[in-house]
Amino acid sequence: MTDRKGELAANLANVERRITAACTAAGRKREEVTLIVVTKTYPASDVRILSELGVRHVAENRDQDAAPKAAACSDLSLSWHFVGQLQTNKVRSVVGYADVVQSVDRARLVTALSKEAERVGREVGCLIQVALDAGESARGERGGVAPGGIAELADLVAGAPGLRLGGLMTVAPLTGEYAGQQQAAFDRLMDLSTDLRRTHPAANMVSAGMSADLEQAVAAGATHVRVGTAVLGVRPRLG
Repeated sequence: MTDRKGELAANLANVERRITAACTAAGRKREEVTLIVVTKTYPASDVRILSELGVRHVAENRDQDAAPKAAACSDLSLSWHFVGQLQTNKVRSVVGYADVVQSVDRARLVTALSKEAERVGREVGCLIQVALDAGESARGERGGVAPGGIAELADLVAGAPGLRLGGLMTVAPLTGEYAGQQQAAFDRLMDLSTDLRRTHPAANMVSAGMSADLEQAVAAGATHVRVGTAVLGVRPRLG
């Protein structure tokens, strides 16, 4: 355990240096960017170590992994983010622990989240996941709504009981015009965020960038970066 804590501490320090340098290069203050550590496939013991090291935001993408982990760490002062594609039959479980769902991409999911949040008396933050590999009205390969669908979905979230519209999220696309163009993709997301804030001023959260491209996300103006491998190490292959 001591070895693992030292490993995670060193990795966190390196990521912190990268974020700080990226903020400096972009003329931004370090406190403008929040680090979310993506703990998928790693055990609750790692989450506990991360908490000891000062991490306050963690993310998961599969409810079957996240729910028991969140329960095992319920005594810790952590904000849990759900970042994976979310099926409506998992909403009841996810609302039980997630403070923010970053992958809201369709009206049916908004309805289900609102109903469950109201039932249990919680407020759940919601980010609209934007698919930059989609056309104006299609959905992306890894979930997400096309840019043309943001406004309607945002209005739906903003008006839904138990939900709070936080802003936008994207994953750098593997196909389409932005494939391999992370900086351009994140710049596009920031333009979409500016448009959204004209009608929803409080929806100022922009979640973008991961281990390989956090610098580009910070340069574009992201408020949150989601880092897994650079902190926890290369994940074991599943299956």
